[in-house]
Amino acid sequence: MENVLSAADERGLKALSLDSRLRRAFFDLPASTIWNLAERMPALAREHDLTYWRDGKEEVINLLLRPTGVLAEQMNYFHTVSITQLEALKRIPDLYLENAAVREAVPLMPEEDAWLRELWTPAHRNAHCVFGRLDAMVDFTSPTWKDTLSFVEPNLVGVGGIALIPGSEEVMMKLIVPELNKIAPDLHLEVHEDLRDLFMRELQDHLEQIGRPGGNIVLADAKYSGDGPAEFETLRQYYIARGFNVFYADPTELTLRDDEVWCEGNRVDLVYRDYSLYDLFYIGDEGGDVEAIKLLFRRNQMVSSMAGDFDHKSTYELLTDSRFSQFFTPSERQLLRRHILWTRALTERKTTDVHGDEVDLPEYVRSNRETLVIKPNRSYGGDRVLIGPSASDAEWHDAIDHALTEPGEWVAQRLARITAYEFPVVQDDRTISVQPFYMVVGFAPTKYGTAVLGRASQRQVVNVAQRGGMCVVLVGRHGERLSFR
Repeated sequence: MENVLSAADERGLKALSLDSRLRRAFFDLPASTIWNLAERMPALAREHDLTYWRDGKEEVINLLLRPTGVLAEQMNYFHTVSITQLEALKRIPDLYLENAAVREAVPLMPEEDAWLRELWTPAHRNAHCVFGRLDAMVDFTSPTWKDTLSFVEPNLVGVGGIALIPGSEEVMMKLIVPELNKIAPDLHLEVHEDLRDLFMRELQDHLEQIGRPGGNIVLADAKYSGDGPAEFETLRQYYIARGFNVFYADPTELTLRDDEVWCEGNRVDLVYRDYSLYDLFYIGDEGGDVEAIKLLFRRNQMVSSMAGDFDHKSTYELLTDSRFSQFFTPSERQLLRRHILWTRALTERKTTDVHGDEVDLPEYVRSNRETLVIKPNRSYGGDRVLIGPSASDAEWHDAIDHALTEPGEWVAQRLARITAYEFPVVQDDRTISVQPFYMVVGFAPTKYGTAVLGRASQRQVVNVAQRGGMCVVLVGRHGERLSFR
């Protein structure tokens, strides 16, 4: 049915955010079309290798039917903030080794400290590579969207998404966007630059820096565990088809011979790891040989470098507390303080609050439950996150008391404003409801561009197992005129 808009309506729609326009177009689709899209989505997702292994069984990752959208100028800003933050985080190993206050803010386990001191060299300072994801909250629809951008944590080792992000974008462009364009022909949507290509450009650059141009690359994870995203074999096939020498291995399959590391009879020049140092120590504890891995770290042949293991949430204390301001330029400090949430390692001490005033930290946290969260410093996946406004006074005080008995293990962080977006939910009886989902975005920055991973859930602690999944973020631009049918 023709939807006739007045001139005032047309002017109003031009002022809408891209995501608002996209949402309107989607919910103008006939119900029968939405049912059909929902039925076709899982098969197409599997075709694009959007799968996850759980307890040895393969599951198709749930893609929410409606994409969200950002404009190119928004993405340019997200890239600037993200790459600035990543470059600041890459300095932390040197700061840790040189400064006791840094060591207190981002404590390492004794084994991690020993490996860092043994394997980190002056050469790493000038040329080491970290590939990570920086998780944030942002309201794409707000006219003051810059002010809503708040980073909650860095994830700097084995973050996932290198194949999943472009794969999910391809599914959306094949299945959903053609239907949207029938409703809004001038709603121009595009994918981001392919993260697989951005990532490989970073790896090739690093091979050049360490004097091994065009060398053999190994993607290393717990290959036989039966858990996690099924990305690395998909990535290997993608890169082999494009002429790169890429292998997929479990870290235990890397061997040391003649002062070189080998995999499947091939010399290894660079490894991308989906393994934390803690996981690698476990291999050694179980009798595995970690000498090959140590050589890779020492020779700067590992991505992410040891800087990746400084993915503590308390790294955000370093980036926002005036005690550490001498380590960063004025422009870095200004940008990071605008967008990184106030975060403090929760210990018995004095520090500055969100306004820069000196406070007793435990007492400040006790008195400001409504504006704070308490979370583990180094865990992930929403593990043990206590949201202040959702907790009772007793739960809050117990959490503080517990954190104080485990210095370095917990942080207090300013509560982020989490935006709820509306997505369609198709029930088994083919009824369709529109329900709010909370969304967290993960920015994967490289010097060549930044990709975006959207995750949505109906719980404020976003976890894809809670009737949620991946939400595709597409790039668009305003058309000259909107016409809805």
